[in-house]
Amino acid sequence: METIKRKPVAPFYAVAAVWLTYALLFPLYEPMHYVLLAAISAAVFFLVNVICKGGGSIGGNTEQAAAKTEEKSKEESTGNPELDKMLKDGRLAVTEMKRLDDNIADPGISADIVRLEQVSQKIFDEVRRDPKKLPQIRKFMDYYLPTTLKLLNSYDRMSAAGISGENIDATLAKVEGMMRTIVAAFEKQLDSLYGAEALDISTDITVLENMMAREGLTGNPLKAETTPKEDPDIKLEL
Repeated sequence: METIKRKPVAPFYAVAAVWLTYALLFPLYEPMHYVLLAAISAAVFFLVNVICKGGGSIGGNTEQAAAKTEEKSKEESTGNPELDKMLKDGRLAVTEMKRLDDNIADPGISADIVRLEQVSQKIFDEVRRDPKKLPQIRKFMDYYLPTTLKLLNSYDRMSAAGISGENIDATLAKVEGMMRTIVAAFEKQLDSLYGAEALDISTDITVLENMMAREGLTGNPLKAETTPKEDPDIKLEL
């Protein structure tokens, strides 16, 4: 966006007001009077000009900040409302994981949260790269991720209570025991996003190996299939 710079007119009006005021209040019949008035006018012009530029700079900075915000908003939008919602929810989930990691003192749970955060971010990045994979993580986004955050929030609140009791201890133990299963499930979800690509790559490798073998470019060339010759001594008798 092109920025148009305009010179402020306020300094000129200020100088005109100075001349008019001076002429009404003081005499102007000696050269010294004009010299003094010129000096005052120059000072007023400079002062008002600085004030105007300062105000313009503030306005310009505000406009630039607004433009950057709008530009950032456009960059975050993919043009796909469903994908945009997934990315927004994903950012919120990762932010919540960071908060929980900071709050929860248990090193084991904290390490699991960090791993969940890393895997989740990779899932979101992969789906952003290939939006066709969005349906594959719908259940992950609608159930597994929010339920995991709910469990961790419950763990955070109960562990922060600072007391030991049958219900609290049992709940904390259950969440701790479930975390490794959740981490494995998140990792499996990420791995499943590459299933089709893994199959394509495996097929390409098989075809490539066979072609290279037929051309004698590998150490194990494929032998051409031959039809066994009939033994001339064998006769069929009716």
